[in-house]
Amino acid sequence: MDFTKLFSLEGRVAVVTGGSRGIGAMIAEGFIAAGCARVYITARKAAVVEETAARLGEKCIALPGDISSVAGIEKLVADLAEREDKVDILVNNAGVAWGAEFEDFPEAGWDKVMDLNVKTPFFLTQKMHGLLKGAASTEQPAKVINIASVDGLRPNPWETYSYQASKAAMIHLTKRMAARLIRDQIVVSCICPGAFPSEMNKAAAKNPEGSAKGIPSRRVGTIEDMAGGAIYLASRAGDYVVGTPLPIDGGIVNGWISQDVVDPSGH
Repeated sequence: MDFTKLFSLEGRVAVVTGGSRGIGAMIAEGFIAAGCARVYITARKAAVVEETAARLGEKCIALPGDISSVAGIEKLVADLAEREDKVDILVNNAGVAWGAEFEDFPEAGWDKVMDLNVKTPFFLTQKMHGLLKGAASTEQPAKVINIASVDGLRPNPWETYSYQASKAAMIHLTKRMAARLIRDQIVVSCICPGAFPSEMNKAAAKNPEGSAKGIPSRRVGTIEDMAGGAIYLASRAGDYVVGTPLPIDGGIVNGWISQDVVDPSGH
């Protein structure tokens, strides 16, 4: 075993949904740095996708599209199949959130979130099954990395009902998909991010110092944190990690007690 290549993605082809900004862009940039031959990023806003691809360089390829419906998913996969005969890595990162008080939470906010956060990852993986199998082998499995959230591992105080339910569903769906796809030499795993600066997490983006107060590590996540975890799972280093959710959260999900909190007993 050449341990210098343990975390290498040399020559691999990856697809990152929601790859134009935030966590998706962090992962895409990390994959390119780790040696991917090509990283396709997709999102609805074509101009933003093109801008990010230009920033990340020639190995990053913009493939704009709306994958909130099965028809949109099929179009994306058809576009990919015209360019590639196999895909080594799929990152299901595209997602959306919705917040409203319990009494007023709308059906639209439920359906939109559950569709994009749960239905889309399943059907995109299903439609890409052939491309993933084309890359998969016992020596080098293909990888599917689902992006869930620490909010799927424990409830947060905000009234984002469908978002939290969708991320819990994503974690369990990862386990079930992993059990089926491993026989095709496709390893499915899951990342559960904590606070990272993004369009979805505006608090971490606009007020990282304030957000850090509730994090045991006393900081929000960085590109190195997210890219490092994704590269681990996508590379040879993560080949034996099957169906497992990996929190990348600075300690949030474990509910550690801050050292700044005074024990009322005086200890």
